[in-house]
Amino acid sequence: MEAYGNPLSIPFAFPFCTASITIGATNSMQTSSPWMDTRIWRKLPERLVDRVIAFLPPAAFFRSRSVCKRWYALLFSHNFLELYLQVSPCRHWFLFFKHKIPLKNNSIYRNGSVNANGTSTEEGYAFDPDTLNWYRLVFLLVPPGFSLASSSGGLVCWVSEEAGAKSLLLSNPLFGSLTQLPSTLRPRLFPSVGLTVTNSSIDIVVSGDDLISPYAVKNLTTESFHIDGGGFYSIWGTTSSLPRLCSLESGRMVHVQGRFYCMTYSPSSVLSYDLSTNYWCKVQAPMRRFLRSPSLVESKGKLILIAAVEKSKLNVPRSLRLWAFQACRTAWVEIERMPQQLYLQFAEVEGGRGFTCVGHGEFVVILIRGSDNALLFDLYRKRWVWMPPCPYVRGGNVGGQGGGDIELHGFAYEPRLATPVTGLLEQLTLPLQPFNG
Repeated sequence: MEAYGNPLSIPFAFPFCTASITIGATNSMQTSSPWMDTRIWRKLPERLVDRVIAFLPPAAFFRSRSVCKRWYALLFSHNFLELYLQVSPCRHWFLFFKHKIPLKNNSIYRNGSVNANGTSTEEGYAFDPDTLNWYRLVFLLVPPGFSLASSSGGLVCWVSEEAGAKSLLLSNPLFGSLTQLPSTLRPRLFPSVGLTVTNSSIDIVVSGDDLISPYAVKNLTTESFHIDGGGFYSIWGTTSSLPRLCSLESGRMVHVQGRFYCMTYSPSSVLSYDLSTNYWCKVQAPMRRFLRSPSLVESKGKLILIAAVEKSKLNVPRSLRLWAFQACRTAWVEIERMPQQLYLQFAEVEGGRGFTCVGHGEFVVILIRGSDNALLFDLYRKRWVWMPPCPYVRGGNVGGQGGGDIELHGFAYEPRLATPVTGLLEQLTLPLQPFNG
């Protein structure tokens, strides 16, 4: 946890950070261990070698590309990528972006910086919860005026910041691809965006912040985009009305088993959007009048609500709790409560500023607003740990003196070399305006 290693230059637009101590141990093993006898290992069939490489974590894979020309070219080999999709394990990582703390929460997270030549550089910070390692990703192809809105299946979705019909971009951070989608039909300001990607389909939902005049917005409608391997696609062809007087201030949409969920406030409640029926409904949140900073996350196919509970007038201790939404979609069950001693420490660090949450696999990250402090909770092992600060953000200091106007926002991220679903977008017949990276 103390050392993060040195940045490693690889033949791509995004440097990874890897631990130098690990590289040194590997080299030593190759020279001294009898198990690495070159007379044995050099005779392995290429197909078997490719299978071993396909199991490597992303940083190790990009290091391996410097071994020889053949390994360097594996990233562009159709046969290897097909094998990779079959055998590579799913990795539950997180992707964080820094941005200025806005006056109003919304789904558009402004980040990146402008270089001396006027070009924009977007960068993110990937976190591996299994090893507690950080990696830096640079998005050189993303044009200015786009900010991250959602992620799924190894892809991240960027949305145009300018008010009006929204342009969306899908990119794979590891492969460096960038694909433009058709613009939405209705003009919006900062809509909520939901994305779910599988190997055979893409579904995107854009909701709320309808631009009804140059000076006013309302949460009125939803547009959806769908394309799948069966040849069916719907390009923002259907819209549905949002429930009356709903608030989408959280800007987050979580996909669980064919539905998108998002929070509303005052009092807290949950909105559910069914992709198959194109219909919204409202779900009552547990202890809704006593929740502070509620967030929705997905974990292992379940919807989980995380919030601080504050009942000042009742004999109930303040705490941070997790509830799971039951399969009947009508009830919540409390599944975990932060230990009281840890909560007192957490509350002192948080200082009433609020927090946000993001979940992936069995892990949940709780980010304290305006601070570089974050808690990592392992739902499987029931273990809470403080995350090591990101070493790429102002020396690891996001909030505090000199950096209080910057904070990190996190997204669930599965690092994947190949995302074959993007090939489906070639089926679209609409003329798309290309971007020059």
